Amino acid sequence: MTTLMTLTRPPAQNRRCESIEIRSAALTRATEHFLTVRPLPGESPEQTLERMSDAIAQRGLTVLKQTLFASREAHAALPTQRCPEWPRTQVDGAGCAGGGLAGVIAHCVSGAEVERVRIDGRVVGSVFEDGAARFAVLAGILPADTGADRSAQARSTLRQIEAAVEAAGMELTDVARTWLFVDRILEWYDALNEVRTRFFRERDLFSGLVPASTGVGAANPWGAALTCEALAVTGADVSALPSPLQCSARDYGSSFSRAVEIETAGVRRLLVSGTASIAPDGRTLHVGDCAAQICRTFDVVEALLQSRSLSLGDVTRAIAYFRHTADAPMLADYLKARDLPAFPVVVAQADICRDDLLFEIELDAVSPG
Repeated sequence: MTTLMTLTRPPAQNRRCESIEIRSAALTRATEHFLTVRPLPGESPEQTLERMSDAIAQRGLTVLKQTLFASREAHAALPTQRCPEWPRTQVDGAGCAGGGLAGVIAHCVSGAEVERVRIDGRVVGSVFEDGAARFAVLAGILPADTGADRSAQARSTLRQIEAAVEAAGMELTDVARTWLFVDRILEWYDALNEVRTRFFRERDLFSGLVPASTGVGAANPWGAALTCEALAVTGADVSALPSPLQCSARDYGSSFSRAVEIETAGVRRLLVSGTASIAPDGRTLHVGDCAAQICRTFDVVEALLQSRSLSLGDVTRAIAYFRHTADAPMLADYLKARDLPAFPVVVAQADICRDDLLFEIELDAVSPG
């Protein structure tokens, strides 16, 4: 059974916190806040989460979702989350700097009432309104039966997303963004794409908006074939955007948009899908050269941002995925060499959807319209 419950929180008091990166976007009445938290030297995963929880409480924010990347051992050691009504996605993604916890991203809001979405008694989403726009933020979506075959689990997970957005008073066609964290992705990515394409065709998504998406290889503590997140919105102008430097992902069988833009009350949000070193004809570029793949990927991402008069300085949250943890320092080296602005990013180990891709990044950017 899927239900909603209502909570309220006071407005935020402060936007800054030492060692926690906070980016905020003012909407019509509410303000969204994106907190990116990485472990401090010598800090345990429990202490990192406690520090983030304290920052949220001090500012009077309501958490819409948390996304947590940690090693399997770190997941097992973590205590029950401090506030169980917070939707949370937990995926295996050890810190590339050597720690068990790579980082946590919290999507929060102030100045708005928040409803929680429950499926089978578990909180999996948050809903809030801002003027005419209504947002549903989903996290920790799992298949109904984690013992079923992979394709059945994939379809079940998509159906769970559909059930959650329907509980929020929306339709699957209102979903603007998905995240698919897929266990052993290289073994069955083609099958996953077939399930997704069939499901989208049945729901007639191809005649409207095809969501932006990330699909990376990361296991989860529940042993499911995948766990997912999603963002749905109504009452806003939502459109898919092409990439200036890449072909449509649908050209090679992946049913997602390169980016989606959401505009409401003069605020534009660009949601850039997981992006890697892929040529305009769909081929992988710079096979075996991670540094060159990072360079190509940022060329693609910056072209997308610039097409909407945005830059890396407008980024509110980002996740960088490395197939090999030893390659992770190359990201900082690249940003420093290019003198690019700092932006909040969690760096985690994950398999990319092709065995010759070594790096992928996803991000959101916000700017007044």
